[in-house]
Amino acid sequence: QVQLVESGGGLVQAGGSLRLSCAASGSTFSINGMGWYRQAPGKQRELVAVISRSGGTNYADSVKGRFTISRDNAKNTVSLQMNSLKPEDTAVYYCNADRYFGLGGSWGQGTQVTVSS
Repeated sequence: QVQLVESGGGLVQAGGSLRLSCAASGSTFSINGMGWYRQAPGKQRELVAVISRSGGTNYADSVKGRFTISRDNAKNTVSLQMNSLKPEDTAVYYCNADRYFGLGGSWGQGTQVTVSS
């Protein structure tokens, strides 16, 4: 099992910044990729950014140039630095861990990010 706990959400004005963090525990040896997803009210959960164990990254077009994902494999953490926030970034942000060997993924409980205009 892998447990994920997010932190760092909050309320900010447009143009501001937040840094989200996610700590993994349990069977962390089985973690492959990690990432951040978000879900706004009435909308589907969508990919924000993912990072492989080796450090390769991919971002949603809507956040490229503004968000940066990083991870520390030794500490089993992944972070999302969010700059130049926009109201449309408002959502619950979820940390995700993909596991090797078809073991399935794990999700954190989510952290609310609200960006005011």
